[in-house]
Amino acid sequence: MIGKLTGTLLEKNPPEVLLDCQGVGYEVLVPMSTFYHLPGVGERVSLLTQFIVREDAQLLYGFATATERAAFRELIKVAGVGPRTALSVLSGLSVAELAQAIAQQEPGRLVKVPGIGKKTAERLLLELKGKLAPDLGLAPAQARSDAHTDILQALLALGYNEREANAALKALPPEVGVSEGIKLALKALA
Repeated sequence: MIGKLTGTLLEKNPPEVLLDCQGVGYEVLVPMSTFYHLPGVGERVSLLTQFIVREDAQLLYGFATATERAAFRELIKVAGVGPRTALSVLSGLSVAELAQAIAQQEPGRLVKVPGIGKKTAERLLLELKGKLAPDLGLAPAQARSDAHTDILQALLALGYNEREANAALKALPPEVGVSEGIKLALKALA
């Protein structure tokens, strides 16, 4: 089993990267959350991996963090969710967003992910309830203040996607007001 690869990044073609590990090139499929944090071509990178053997292929999936890989492993345990669908889920939602959607039983957030229909979303909510958040050590969704929720909604209304808006929120002070928070978040996103 291949658990981790460290080498030189040769190619970046979403969702696949080519990693040279001492003369051996590994084609690794990565979620977009990992892809966005990769260094430039020619630089060294380490990826945690999950090796999947099928009847017609041997595939290697790579992740920047252990939490992403753990979420991927939980997702592929769900009936009807294969590695490609799990990769799509992690590309469309961060692990924290996925855990929050499961904790709050929100199928609507999962249905927004390409390849996830209503039945699959409901199956994910049912089978992952109580498994994802505790295993990943994520804080409960209620920890976010009302001001941060309002700032998030404002950023989404302005056309930013959920990942960008959440990244801007992380940079804000915990007790910031709504109007000041929106200004600071927009500066961070500019």
